[in-house]
Amino acid sequence: MADTGNEKLPKKVYERELLRLQGQLVELQEWVRASGSRLVVVFEGRDAAGKGGAIKRVSEFLNPRVCKIVALPAPTERQRTQWYFQRYVEHLPAAGEIVLLDRSWYNRAGVERVMGFCTPSEYERFLRQAPVFERLLVEDGVLLRKYWFSVSDAEQERRFADRLNDPMRRWKLSPMDLESVTRWEDYSRAKDEMFARTDIAEAPWAVVEAEDKRRARINMIAHLLSSVPYRHVEPPELVLPERPPGSGYQRPPRDMFTQVPDHAATLV
Repeated sequence: MADTGNEKLPKKVYERELLRLQGQLVELQEWVRASGSRLVVVFEGRDAAGKGGAIKRVSEFLNPRVCKIVALPAPTERQRTQWYFQRYVEHLPAAGEIVLLDRSWYNRAGVERVMGFCTPSEYERFLRQAPVFERLLVEDGVLLRKYWFSVSDAEQERRFADRLNDPMRRWKLSPMDLESVTRWEDYSRAKDEMFARTDIAEAPWAVVEAEDKRRARINMIAHLLSSVPYRHVEPPELVLPERPPGSGYQRPPRDMFTQVPDHAATLV
């Protein structure tokens, strides 16, 4: 039977391909570092659409000094008086760095618009300025990629219910997340308007169908890799040196220091 694109990707197939793609992400990282490139990847989408899981898989084997995850809290009172894009600018990459934005300046076009956290004039100004801002980034040499994770209302509600009943993931839910259930159409209209005004040739939106999280992660990573002209960078040759002869050093007795209890021993 032909793959419809919505069927769940088998776990073994997913894990095998994910590992292969993550190896390519390491290659991408080394190229970014060696070439002095600057890469920004924007992750946007509905609450519970799978952005966080995708970011984890992208960054899993990458050097945190090269690849930084940025998830900004609500702006401070001082930041509210700044140019809207100002607090994002300080998190943009320098040469040889990758920044993954777990939500971005597009908060203004989504939650701030729907929940009334910005005025109509602020919203309209954002939609005018965002394409200009992004064109400036791209013109300056920044590699900007924008992903929208798309999920149905039924699947979102199912994931919310799972989180609500899972004490390990309940922290992911907030009253604002739950309110998005009742404002589904408002968020849909805001997303449509955002796409109409900010889907530009220099920085187009790429939509990730996210009903199946495994499929979404594989598709998003494969697309990112295909969109960046990276190449293999030969690593420097490293040789493990021989340990020199001892010079008489003696370790102090262990009971001189506070030891972590052997909790693992209680499990056997």
